[in-house]
Amino acid sequence: MSKPYTTLGVLFDWDGVIIDSSRQHEESWERLALELNAPLPADHFKVGFGRKNEWIIPNLLNWSQDKEEIHRLSLRKEALYREIVVERRLEALPGVAEFLQRLKSAGVPTCVGSSTHRENIDTIIGVLGFADYFGGIVTAEDVSHGKPDPEVFLKAAAKTGCAPAQCIVFEDAYAGIEAARAGGMKVVGVATTHPASALQMTDRVVERLDELTVADLETLISS
Repeated sequence: MSKPYTTLGVLFDWDGVIIDSSRQHEESWERLALELNAPLPADHFKVGFGRKNEWIIPNLLNWSQDKEEIHRLSLRKEALYREIVVERRLEALPGVAEFLQRLKSAGVPTCVGSSTHRENIDTIIGVLGFADYFGGIVTAEDVSHGKPDPEVFLKAAAKTGCAPAQCIVFEDAYAGIEAARAGGMKVVGVATTHPASALQMTDRVVERLDELTVADLETLISS
């Protein structure tokens, strides 16, 4: 491995960047709604994508305003999600493993910054065998404010040892792109959730992570 970088850090959103379990997440909301006999707006998943459950439940779904109940529902939703993942299994998105190995070999520090719950990420990292690819993880439990607030990425940047301006965020969701921008970071849009044409507010758009080399990242930071 090369000497670790101090002027380049790479931060990853999780769902839609490392894996794609959007259908499993959407189904977990549907299963929870059935349990509660509660309504789901037709566009709830699109509107809430990338946000914390603690925002979605009271503000988007209006299921409860009680903090303890919101917390209980959030945990139940994630338990349902993990049940679905176990039922159907998951694989990393194409090109992800190759890109992560490229960063590891070059000594580029990395960190996950996601609204996903830690237990979900830990479970999937184990399934994928990715434990050695990430220098840190910042999840919903680690922040007070969800995306589009930059807190999750600022904390992730700190774990890499790099200043925010030296970090590149890989994101697929609008809320996450806004969070990265608010944190003063470069953003690579990953065209999984949205088409490339809808991600032109980013610094670079890719279909697969392994389209980029470490040299490309260095150029992006210096531009």
